[in-house]
Amino acid sequence: MADLVEKLKSIGFNTYEAKVYIALLKKYPATGYEVAKLANIPQSRTYDTLKVLEEKNIVVSTNTKPISYTPIKPKQLTSAYQKKMNSTINYLEKHLPEVKDNYNEPIITITGKQNIQDKIIDVIKNAKREIYMEVWAQDFKIFEQELLNAYNRNVEIRIVGYDNLNSRFGLIFAHAFARDIELSLGGRMVIIAADDNEGVIGKISSLKNDTEDTNIIWTKNQGIVFIIKEFIVHDMYLIDVEENLVEQMKYIYGKGFKRLKDKVLGNNATYMIH
Repeated sequence: MADLVEKLKSIGFNTYEAKVYIALLKKYPATGYEVAKLANIPQSRTYDTLKVLEEKNIVVSTNTKPISYTPIKPKQLTSAYQKKMNSTINYLEKHLPEVKDNYNEPIITITGKQNIQDKIIDVIKNAKREIYMEVWAQDFKIFEQELLNAYNRNVEIRIVGYDNLNSRFGLIFAHAFARDIELSLGGRMVIIAADDNEGVIGKISSLKNDTEDTNIIWTKNQGIVFIIKEFIVHDMYLIDVEENLVEQMKYIYGKGFKRLKDKVLGNNATYMIH
């Protein structure tokens, strides 16, 4: 009996309503006095409860004196509540996503090498369609197995690889000047965009014990993820163009793109990129 009361409460009955309905199922038609005795609740509360159940079309009363009450059949009750629940669920499925229009996905800072590695592995595991990534060879080894797992589930893998990164899967764009960039930045960039809806960008410090300078941002903000992906894609464009027009690029911009870097970054730039 207690279990039935709790289950009825879970669909919206209160304790008195549940006890009164169950009492009527035991004996109907029944007067308010009889219901109170069967349900073991105060008679004054019984009449109030019967009135509420009648308003909810769960109990039907007679025009006789004394008034007697009959419950709707259990199948009628469960069918009615199932329809009500389905209608509510359908409404929520339709309208809850609309709330997100006013919600901005946060940008979360993650620090510490292990926390960063764990988050990047989660992003790789979540990918369903594609992964764009920039990573140094030594860091690639940490993520290689998860990237291979993603590749084997038909996720496209495209990587800008630094420091002679080699991979037996995916499309690799070899980035030059890895040592100079790492020295300039004081660490190794790690960048990833997955399925246009999850992204990571940040730096892993070159110093073994430097946790303060080892941090990334992670987000599902699609605007930020778009920018992260665009950064990676433009690197891929430049790398491919340079590989195919190496002499022309050297002639126009000088060795290591020096004239281009001076033009973009200025002669007094304190760091170098690309």
